[in-house]
Amino acid sequence: MQALSLTIEKEFAQNSERIKSVDLHPTEPWVLVSLYSGAVCIWNYQSQTMEKSFKVTESPVRSAKFVAREHWIVTAADDTFIRVYNYDTTEKIKEFEAHTDYIRSVTVHPTLPYLLSCSDDNVIKLWDWEKDWSCTQIFEGHSHYVMQVAFNPNDTNTFSSASLDGTVKVWRIGSAGPEFTLEDHLKGVNCVHYFIRDNKTYLLSGSDDFTVKVWDYETKSCVQTLEGHEHNVTALCVHPELPIIITASEDGNVHIWHAATFRLEKRLSYDLERVWTIAHSKGSDKVAFGFDKGIVVVKMNGHVDLQA
Repeated sequence: MQALSLTIEKEFAQNSERIKSVDLHPTEPWVLVSLYSGAVCIWNYQSQTMEKSFKVTESPVRSAKFVAREHWIVTAADDTFIRVYNYDTTEKIKEFEAHTDYIRSVTVHPTLPYLLSCSDDNVIKLWDWEKDWSCTQIFEGHSHYVMQVAFNPNDTNTFSSASLDGTVKVWRIGSAGPEFTLEDHLKGVNCVHYFIRDNKTYLLSGSDDFTVKVWDYETKSCVQTLEGHEHNVTALCVHPELPIIITASEDGNVHIWHAATFRLEKRLSYDLERVWTIAHSKGSDKVAFGFDKGIVVVKMNGHVDLQA
């Protein structure tokens, strides 16, 4: 058996109106929260106080991310606009209409001045902020809403996308069509995340079929299906420091899976209704969850004996 000892302590909890996204700052004790009401706020989970709060739009802000190297927050909303703010001053730096339908999520390139956005208009767009936020590429190929995009940490010229057409597609910046498509889910796919284990690349995808699939990136095959959620899987990630997979669902539960055995190790419930979003930060033991009725930041410590 491969033994996992894991302690999870609640660091911060705050009741809130409906949360659509959370993001953790890489160096400050801040969690960025975007709300269905169209506002964003930054909570300090150490001092348990709100640092900033401001209204972005009248529409739901489905995605908000820190760009720490620029001292920015980037927001994307149902009104089809992307907006950029300086998080020190809350001054709006840029605002532009990015898509023709709701923007589901944005993701920031780890090193280059790039932002990816994906939308209910079925396309993904690449934006270059050093070129005054010009759209440098449009990625077409999905036949339904594109829910999430994620950069490949091993090859940041490539990224994957999750769509309600039931597929995960892998793309390369500069190439017109997808490199390949993964099809095994029975319903729409809401979230996607890269997973590196033993120098091998895997993809995780979470779906409205209530399952999470683990894909071998090289063979393009599904190697494991994680079953246990009782409703749509809305968010997932691999813990940046511990070999665990974290998944969240509209069933209100967070599941912790052993990343080597894929066994369900823990089920967390905070009675805040549906879970919509998870955030983590490299080098940090903190994980944030956003729910219909609030936010929870937990500290995760653990040890996995893979030779046990």
